[in-house]
Amino acid sequence: GGGDGLRLRAIVVRKGAENDLVKRASLLRRDSVHGPFDGTITIDEENNTLTANGNLIQVIYSNDPASIDYTQYGIKNALLVDNTGKWRDAEGLGQHLKCPGIDRVVLTAPGKGALKNIVHGINHTDIGADDKIISAASCTTNAIVPVLKAVNDQYGIVNGHVETVHSYTNDQNLIDNFHKGSRRGRSAPLNMVITETGAATAAAKALPVLKGKLTGNAIRVPTPNVSMAILNLNLEKATTREEINEYLRQMAMHSDLQKQIDFVSSQEVVSTDFVGSRHAGVVDAEATICNDNRVVLYVWYDNEFGYSCQVVRVMEDMAGVNPPAFPR
Repeated sequence: GGGDGLRLRAIVVRKGAENDLVKRASLLRRDSVHGPFDGTITIDEENNTLTANGNLIQVIYSNDPASIDYTQYGIKNALLVDNTGKWRDAEGLGQHLKCPGIDRVVLTAPGKGALKNIVHGINHTDIGADDKIISAASCTTNAIVPVLKAVNDQYGIVNGHVETVHSYTNDQNLIDNFHKGSRRGRSAPLNMVITETGAATAAAKALPVLKGKLTGNAIRVPTPNVSMAILNLNLEKATTREEINEYLRQMAMHSDLQKQIDFVSSQEVVSTDFVGSRHAGVVDAEATICNDNRVVLYVWYDNEFGYSCQVVRVMEDMAGVNPPAFPR
């Protein structure tokens, strides 16, 4: 919308069909997980535009990121979000900066090389005026790092293992078919699939004190959205289940991480209860296990919407936008 906040000016896609714009508008109006769009979406096929709640969005068809002149659409000094995952280093993503109208780039996947991996609430203050390209890490990294920081600050983490029970993604197959990744070729709706995750390594990029302390793995499960990270940690200080739960509850309510960490204490919650959560992760207090200096924490996260909120927060920092908020 209008005002001084972020505004979506354009999206860049590959053209899929003659009625491409009609199909994309339909997908925006209805979502099988998140429900109907709360507003209006209209299209102008002649000018290749969408209008969402009065906000005009240019649809640009291109297969080459370096070939677009955004200024012809009135776009200047723009912040571009690359969610293709095709390029994850500064060299590949730097192609966007060659385009007239683009000033900065945010990657929605773990970055490679010297690229800064930013988890908002943890290291977003590391974004400098000269940073043209950064990574917003992954949904899992964003879910676990705030909780890990909170625990490390209070108790110290000796080492641990992160297991993410992750909803399937469109990288997997609907039915058994070839896939370049091990096991991922098998039918996503019919199987639990053991696979790798880079979240443990990426966590250390956002929070260097964790370097070399964490291992990680993932299990893809037959649900379309909302995932869970299981943090199995050995601590420097002994604690109790009640104590660490109360500490994390206070962190969720009163700390600088209150946008990142949420807290729930109910024996009845299941994954669908967290669809639409704006937090990076939600600590499930009833599932916490503690034995002296060993603790197991269960963290729910909406791997679509919760992560998207974190990406927007990073974008606001890069753009120098500070939306109004109620005082604590």
